[in-house]
Amino acid sequence: MIYMDHSATTPVDKRVLNFMLPYFGKRYGNASSLHSLGQEAKKSLEEAREKVAKVINADPSEIYFTSGGTESNNFAIKGAAFANKNKGKHVITTKIEHDCTLNTCRWLEKIGFEVTYLDVDKHGLIDLGDLESSLRNDTIIVSILHANNEIGTVQEMNEIGKIVKESNAYLHTDAVQSVTKLPVDVKKMNLDMLSISSHKIFGPKGVGCLYIRKGVKIDPLLHGGGHEGGLRSGTENIAGIVGFGEAIRIGEEERPKVMPRLQKLRDKIIDNVLKIDNAWLNGHPEKRLPINANFSFRFIEGESLVLLLDSRGIEASTGSACSSKSLKPSHVLLAIGLKPEDAHGSLRLTLGKDNTEKDVDYLLEVLPEVISELRKMSPFKKDYGEFE
Repeated sequence: MIYMDHSATTPVDKRVLNFMLPYFGKRYGNASSLHSLGQEAKKSLEEAREKVAKVINADPSEIYFTSGGTESNNFAIKGAAFANKNKGKHVITTKIEHDCTLNTCRWLEKIGFEVTYLDVDKHGLIDLGDLESSLRNDTIIVSILHANNEIGTVQEMNEIGKIVKESNAYLHTDAVQSVTKLPVDVKKMNLDMLSISSHKIFGPKGVGCLYIRKGVKIDPLLHGGGHEGGLRSGTENIAGIVGFGEAIRIGEEERPKVMPRLQKLRDKIIDNVLKIDNAWLNGHPEKRLPINANFSFRFIEGESLVLLLDSRGIEASTGSACSSKSLKPSHVLLAIGLKPEDAHGSLRLTLGKDNTEKDVDYLLEVLPEVISELRKMSPFKKDYGEFE
C-alpha cells in the first residue's frame, strides 16, 4: 500500500518506538512517586518537556502534556474563556477551523459566550483587516488554525500575532499540522497558547501538549491530583510522552532536509493532476503545507474516489479524518466558496517522509484512470451532459 494520508495520522517512527519500549517494561514508574522508579519516570517526563519546548522556542515550564490536539484546543479555549469571563465573553475564530475548535466555540455560545467566525477568501486566508475590526474590549481569546488540516493553507501567524498583541485578548493557534513541517516560534508569532498532537508527527497516538505562556490566566478542564502544574490532572502517560518528545526532536532535526523533498513531490502531483479536465486545486497555491495537495474533481463523488484508489493500493482521504464518515460536504470547502456538489468531489493527498517519487509516479498513473472510470458511471451525467 502507498500511504498518502499523513494529515490523518502517521506511522510511529521505528526510532521513536524503540525509544518508548523500555517504558512499557522496566521503566514503568509513576512520575509522582518519590522512590527511584518514580523519579526515573519524572526525569524522562521533564526531558520530553524540554524537547518539545526547544522546537517551538518556549520555556519547558510552559509545556503541559495532554491527550492530543482535541483536548489541547478545548483546554485553551474553554480554559481561557472560563478564567476571563469577568473581563468579557467574546471569542474570535474562523470558519475553517478543525471541528474540535468549532464545536468548542458552539458549546460556549450555548452557555452565554459570543463568538465571531471570520470569513476566509477563496484560498482559505483570513482578511487581517476583518480580524482587526472584530477585536473588541471584551474579546478574551482569538483562536486561529496555523495550517488547515484539509486544504493546507497556512495563515500569516506573524502578522496575526502583531494585531492581537495590540489588544487585550489572548492568541491561540492549533499547530497540529504545522509543527515539524514549518518553522514555529511562539515568541515571533506572539502566541499565548499553541496546540500540538504527537500522532501527526510520527509519534504515538493519545498524547500531545498545550503551550501556555507564563502569565496567561487559564482554568483547568480536569481536576484531580494536581499533575502538570495543577492544570492537567491525571497520571502522566510516560511512554507516550517520551515518544512524543523523541518524535518532535527527530521531526524538527530532519525538517530542513525532508520538507523540501516532499514539497517537490507535492508540486509534481499538483502540476500533473491539474492536467485532468474539470480539476482544480483547493487552498493557497503557495502559502500551503509542503506535504498537502487538495483537489476537487467535478462530476464525481469523493468517497467513491477514495475507495477506488484504495483498491489500487493508494490510501488517501476526501477531507478531515475526524469527519470522514459524515455525508455532509466539508465545511472548509464550503467556506472557500465551493458548491456542495463540487465539495463532495474532493481528494486530499498528504505526503510523509517515507513517500518516494515512485509512489507519486504510480499515483499519477492510476488517478486519471480512476477518475475516468467514475465519470463514466456518474449520476451527475444527466445534469451536466457529456464531459469527456
